Amino acid sequence: MSDAIAPVPLTPGLREASPGEGRGRAVARVTGFTAACLLVSNMIGTGIFGTTGFMAADLGSPLWILLLWAAGGAYALLGAFSYGELGAAMPRSGGEYVYLREAYGALPGFLSGWTSFTIGFSAAIASAAHLFANHFRELVLPLVPEGAAGSPLLHNAVLALGLVWALTGVHLLGLGASGFVQRLLTVVKVGALVFLVGAGLLFGSGSWSHLTNPDLARSFGLETLLVTFMFVTFSYSGWNASSYIAGELRDPSRNLPRAMIWGTVTVGALYLALNLVYLYALPVSALAADPVALVGHKSAAALFGPASGRWFTTLLTVSILGAASAMIWAGPRIYQAMARDGVFPRWFASASARNVPARSMVLQSAWISLLVLTGTFEALVLYATFVLILFAGLAVSAVLVLRRTRPDLPRPYKAWGYPVAPVIYLLVSLLILWSALRLRPTESLLGLATVAAGIPFYFLWRRKTGTTGAA
Repeated sequence: MSDAIAPVPLTPGLREASPGEGRGRAVARVTGFTAACLLVSNMIGTGIFGTTGFMAADLGSPLWILLLWAAGGAYALLGAFSYGELGAAMPRSGGEYVYLREAYGALPGFLSGWTSFTIGFSAAIASAAHLFANHFRELVLPLVPEGAAGSPLLHNAVLALGLVWALTGVHLLGLGASGFVQRLLTVVKVGALVFLVGAGLLFGSGSWSHLTNPDLARSFGLETLLVTFMFVTFSYSGWNASSYIAGELRDPSRNLPRAMIWGTVTVGALYLALNLVYLYALPVSALAADPVALVGHKSAAALFGPASGRWFTTLLTVSILGAASAMIWAGPRIYQAMARDGVFPRWFASASARNVPARSMVLQSAWISLLVLTGTFEALVLYATFVLILFAGLAVSAVLVLRRTRPDLPRPYKAWGYPVAPVIYLLVSLLILWSALRLRPTESLLGLATVAAGIPFYFLWRRKTGTTGAA
């Protein structure tokens, strides 16, 4: 690296030490199963319950819908192979911030962390909290006396902020509380989805003929296919979640690749199964009908009757809760790593007595609260996909770069299919980014502008922390 700001050194084969380690007290460690639960909950949010409706409207083909969901899972899995190698070689919390810093220097690493703070985690959590509030009010309003509901906007904001700070409070209690809550939410979420798939296919009122009856009135080209695939990949985003807590894992060289690979495989299988249920429940023309975004609700109603809507809303609420919890847990590890390296205010580098990046966590939740109150998260989420794909692609390319520049780096796990797998991932990423720039130029360029807005902060914080040298 040409950067004079050297990364925190790691002893070959060892993970980073947690604050408090070596001072005579035991330090909690995250198990591989808990890391997989974090990843699964982060991936399964709301996208799988609405994206298929838009795909039906754009494509009109059950076969293409299933193929794109399978391709999205394969794309995420190729990324997980590469992140598994990077995380096992550099078992330090922070995800792509750590990998880009090592491969390309401090500035690219910082910009990935800046993007995670402004868009990747904070805006996504704010959006999830807002959706949680909407669905929670759907469940509660029938129980509220008429005329006592009050302002929906005010109640949504209060509920969203309550969720954010309640989950923040849980994760401030330490890894034990974080792990327990995340495991519980993930098991409940996955169990409910498996039940929905099994009950829908075995007892639901559907027809397999729906899978062989495309909407012939619809036609589409390659660009439509690529943009649709971009939204599928957004539903798969979060496959790299375990890498953000790598420094807190037990035996990360073994558990991190396993958590990422098997977690991604699990979600891919669930997504395909859910789409089979949707297509079994309704013909593609019905999935494409308004309201397009409520494909999950419509399918449940078709399979089990109108009364199932309340049950499905409960499932959505739990799903959002698990995703928000996973992001609130993972995100602050990036900002703490940046602060330790001197490219973020040093005050956020410390950890609490419970070995939690408490200051970084409160900072993230304060920013989320501002986004919730101003409503700006809606605009940020619109162009988050472009920059998230960009930085994930750069991180995967770090596997190729570091194999050449750091052949001495310990690699207890090596990416499966190297170099073909990372190259395929990069080519697909470039194709998606090119399509987004052509068909969604405003959102894509605003995403890049958000990234660029971090550059002056990088130089400001680097100067204040006393670090100098090439960027």
